[in-house]
Amino acid sequence: MKVQPAAFLRTTLPLDLGQLGQLDSGRYHSIWLPDHMVSFWPDSIWTPEFTDLATASPSPHRHLDGMSVAAAAAVLTENVPLATSVVDTVRRHPASLAQSALTIDHLSKGRFILGLGSGERENILPYGFEFSRPVGRFEEALHVIRLLWESDGPVDFEGTFYRLHNARLDTEPYDGRFPPIWIGASGPRSLDIAGRYADGWWPAGAWTPDDYAEKLTRVRFSAEKAGRDPDQITPCFIQVCLMGRDESALAEVLQAPLVKSFLLQVSADVLRRFGFEHPMGPHWNGFHDVDPAVLTRDRIVEFLGRVEPEMVLALVPHGTPRQVARVIKDYVDAGLRVPKILDYSAMAGLGHAAASAGNVREAEDELMMLCGAVE
Repeated sequence: MKVQPAAFLRTTLPLDLGQLGQLDSGRYHSIWLPDHMVSFWPDSIWTPEFTDLATASPSPHRHLDGMSVAAAAAVLTENVPLATSVVDTVRRHPASLAQSALTIDHLSKGRFILGLGSGERENILPYGFEFSRPVGRFEEALHVIRLLWESDGPVDFEGTFYRLHNARLDTEPYDGRFPPIWIGASGPRSLDIAGRYADGWWPAGAWTPDDYAEKLTRVRFSAEKAGRDPDQITPCFIQVCLMGRDESALAEVLQAPLVKSFLLQVSADVLRRFGFEHPMGPHWNGFHDVDPAVLTRDRIVEFLGRVEPEMVLALVPHGTPRQVARVIKDYVDAGLRVPKILDYSAMAGLGHAAASAGNVREAEDELMMLCGAVE
């Protein structure tokens, strides 16, 4: 399995499908499409007071349905695989996911990857969905999807969360092969589920190459126990980083409120491992606690005042594009094969956002050179 970067297609307004031709050129392993109802950035600081990005978009939450955008991309491309990154199994019933995945796979002629995760509260609780026991619900949803795909005839199933009675999905897979399932997972139980079900895997967080290697080992061990070939699971990662052309540009990025707000996605336990107390307090659970509608301006201003640049730098690769590429190469040495380089510097403002695409491409080129013939 060679090393090859993935591309992102933003599923927010304004939607830019014009870039699909460039992304379909063979440079990228796959195109990843996020699926959210809301973003992680608090409403209280998405204002011109804190970021000029608010002058370009009235809200950070102008999300479109990731599966629908994947269907559109399927008919506008010819070569590159398309992966949702990731759809949760709470807002959509597994029977609906099973049918939608087959539909997009037929539209793309066998290039769709169903990326799934157990969900985040910000996309679920405000809309009245039940979010108790998310990992158990996730595993049962995976079982139902596989059951509907692989059963010959009507299906009966009595589970804890889902029940099927004479349910059928007679739509045959494209070219005799069901879409691969990629799973976003980081906790021990979720990693075990990934090993038993996944064709590809992303960690929701891997903070060092050793952390990535340890999690990948857990996935592969679970696959072996289940009688699966662990080498058939594609190791992926959305690698958040900060890039600037020089030290002064990086220093400016680190002062941006939305860049500091990256720490809201990180738990107090994780930050403590790097020697820091979390600015949101010792019990903060990272993205599981983010509710952008209720994090008030006063609380976020207090949080921002407590963020030290070293906290962010401890967690993400940073520097020039070439320096970032060298760090990501360490993750490749730990087993990563499909990296998506996500430059969080774009959240520092319109000027940094304009430079970000070029920086990412330069980092990709450097990484590919460093990897050479890595398999």
